[in-house]
Amino acid sequence: MPTAVLTDRERTAVQAYLRLMHTVRAAFDGPPDGGRPFLVPPAVLAEAEAALAGAGLVGNEEEFFRLLHDWCPPT
Repeated sequence: MPTAVLTDRERTAVQAYLRLMHTVRAAFDGPPDGGRPFLVPPAVLAEAEAALAGAGLVGNEEEFFRLLHDWCPPT
């Protein structure tokens, strides 16, 4: 299987997206005490959007998800 070599901007976009997904997962899991669920901080969303734009991946989801899959394949 060929290995993807990401540019710094592509790697930043993938990492920001993964942080966003972990944050969303934590928000859905909610706080340990069962109280009101956490919200996804706007800064996390903004970071992901800025990283995608910086890598030239805005509007090119197919390419982005290919990079994501190549860099972080399912186990």
